[in-house]
Amino acid sequence: MRTLVLNAGYEPLAVVSFKRALVLVMNQKATVVAIDQDHPVWGICESYERPSVILLTRYVRIPRGRAVPVSRRGVLRRDAHRCAYCGKTATTIDHVQPRSRGGADSWENLVACCLRCNNIKSDRTPGEMGWSLRVTPRVPHDASWVVRGVEGAAPEWHDFLEPAA
Repeated sequence: MRTLVLNAGYEPLAVVSFKRALVLVMNQKATVVAIDQDHPVWGICESYERPSVILLTRYVRIPRGRAVPVSRRGVLRRDAHRCAYCGKTATTIDHVQPRSRGGADSWENLVACCLRCNNIKSDRTPGEMGWSLRVTPRVPHDASWVVRGVEGAAPEWHDFLEPAA
């Protein structure tokens, strides 16, 4: 089981094991915000509530510019496994500006793509094909991308991972 750690300002910092979370709480470095009621921790004499979300008591400075590394899995996740050209289920990624023409391996140049569209497009641009992108490829930046381990977020985490409206 994992625990979401929030900075003193309620921004997500990390995902840690529940053991690490318990140590932080017992050393009064964090307080429990949400618990996992389905999985208590059993000690010798009593049971403890397993923390699902904890809040640090002191603010921790984090360096800005924590960039999200580009990956095939990340591009597919960002685009919800939908082809940027036809909207069908995507299993591959495509360079909008082909690498053979100087296209970079960047969030802005990569999109999810179905195998059929990827093969048809080959090393051409969407403009040359008469195609348009259904999405604008961008760098993901909300907390669920910056904090490692939140892909399989527990239901109690969603209020803390949602981007501010």
